[in-house]
Amino acid sequence: MEQKEYLKDSVSKVIGVIGGVSWASSDTYYRRMNEIMRDRFGSLYSANFLMYSIPFHSFAEQERQAANGDWSMMTAMMIDAAERLKAGGADFIVIASNTLNSLAGVIEEQVGIHVLNIIDAVGKEIAKKGLHKVILLGTKHTMEDGFYKNKLEEKYGLEVLLPTLEERDYINNVIFDELCNDIVVNHSRDGYKRIVNRLIQEGGEGVILGCTEIPLLVSQKDLGIPTFDSAEIHSVAAVDYATEGANCIKNLY
Repeated sequence: MEQKEYLKDSVSKVIGVIGGVSWASSDTYYRRMNEIMRDRFGSLYSANFLMYSIPFHSFAEQERQAANGDWSMMTAMMIDAAERLKAGGADFIVIASNTLNSLAGVIEEQVGIHVLNIIDAVGKEIAKKGLHKVILLGTKHTMEDGFYKNKLEEKYGLEVLLPTLEERDYINNVIFDELCNDIVVNHSRDGYKRIVNRLIQEGGEGVILGCTEIPLLVSQKDLGIPTFDSAEIHSVAAVDYATEGANCIKNLY
């Protein structure tokens, strides 16, 4: 008991990560959270978290059903993952997927654990920069369903620009056929750049990489305008929340 209390007090809250969709983005979260902890508190510090990794083939099957309007199996899968993390001792949950943050409220209500919503983390970061009109890239669900766009517009006063229907199909296909399989190719990078450049002509001041796999392909140096890497922003927000008031000694080593 004394050891458990010591760990809880000294290492901060336990982050519960729902990952696996895809494993490539889960790897990004694992690496960045640990790097942020090390940089803030010293070389021997690392993130205190649990990860439940959903097998990607299971997600892909449920994603097809969800695309047809049936979210029952997807919701059940996410609730199961959250319950496993809560039972394992997680203090709050991070969903390592922009698309599946659409279920954050359902998880909070049915599992009774706080979900650190990626949309809020991104919205706050954009607000800090003082931008008003931003481009949203992501899966078709993220771009089209409205849960992301509406929250940014209603809560953070942003105007959100979306690609055309054809461009959305292209962006989505690159995500699932290439990036989720850890395949990064130059012609897809060029395709994303063309879409962003067209939307800049419509007044886009910044661009949200609203899928946690997209930063594998493009970054601010490729796009030329303020770029909001949702996975990076979410990882920082998770460490901020986890270490708030933590009993850590900075730069001990």
